[in-house]
Amino acid sequence: MKRREAALRFIAALLNQEGRSSLYDLSGLAGGFPVKKSDLNLLETYSGPAIFSSNLQKEGTQHLGGEKVAAFNRTSAAILATLLALVKPGEEVIHYLPELPSHPSIPRSVKLQGASYREFDNLQDFQLTDETSLVIITGSTMDHKVLPLTDFNRIIQISHAKQIPVMVDDASGARIRTVIYDQPRALDMGADLVVTSTDKLMDGPRAGLMAGNSSLIDRIQDKAHQFGLEAQPPIVAGIVRALENFKPQRILDSLERRDKLHKIAGNVFKGVEKTPTGFMISAANLENEITPEGNDNLTKRELATLMAMVLLREHHMVTIPAVGMPGVSDTIRLDISSKDAERVDDNQIIQALKESLEVVREIIPDEEASLSVLYE
Repeated sequence: MKRREAALRFIAALLNQEGRSSLYDLSGLAGGFPVKKSDLNLLETYSGPAIFSSNLQKEGTQHLGGEKVAAFNRTSAAILATLLALVKPGEEVIHYLPELPSHPSIPRSVKLQGASYREFDNLQDFQLTDETSLVIITGSTMDHKVLPLTDFNRIIQISHAKQIPVMVDDASGARIRTVIYDQPRALDMGADLVVTSTDKLMDGPRAGLMAGNSSLIDRIQDKAHQFGLEAQPPIVAGIVRALENFKPQRILDSLERRDKLHKIAGNVFKGVEKTPTGFMISAANLENEITPEGNDNLTKRELATLMAMVLLREHHMVTIPAVGMPGVSDTIRLDISSKDAERVDDNQIIQALKESLEVVREIIPDEEASLSVLYE
């Protein structure tokens, strides 16, 4: 939390001094709040839902499919509400994803409900028990690893054969899988529920949108209202407008540039990996690049966070390790489909990486200097 607070303090000072155009959010999570001026007088407790709820149903089912949708404060809030509604203490939740580990919101929510939890990334190991009451599938991981369709369909088949509902955590996958990989929507493959984040690869607020079977959605919404997990009218308005504005072509238009930048960045870092919408450097690969002999001052996570903070402070580029919530991925990922990527050229990105790499190499022997960059 101290690291995130330090990053936000720097961003606030930068924006106050130089304006929003001085910042380049390449996280892929920039989101936005694209409400219309005519919406502002309707952002009230009761008139807001009266106006925006029907539009949410229309736009949400068009985006995700299903019979009904519901909006939540966060994707994590939707996941927690689902577990509270569908899983009893002592039961079991099974999670299947393209690559371990899970986003922390899932095992943490299971623990809160007093259930047991197992996760798999190998179909041969996947196994249900008599206590399993919910199966969760992650369509695309925090680092944008995408689940193959064969695994997707097989997990749904196995679960439904035992009459166990399936929820798909498609936070970014609802767009990555369908737009870039041309996979079907989760509900079209037979899942009972799907949830997505409306700030990931689209310009909505940081919120969760769930769609699926009406009776399940009703039960989950009931729990959400009991614990204040539901999205409030201003957020619902932002989700509706973001769904209306969503243009898959913007993601597709970034792919050629992604390929070019990935190739050039590979000449700077040995371990650069291509992502569906950009490229990334894992904490392990970053450590090998900076200190192949190892270092005693910083863990791999701290090293990646330090690199992200230097990118932010020196080059005003936002990546997830600098600003993300606790438990966030420590991979430095640059998303070329981000709106701000249109305002920064390729040379600027590559030069920022080169210079930040040199700065980190210079300061890591000095613990005080490293901590100053991370937390002041």
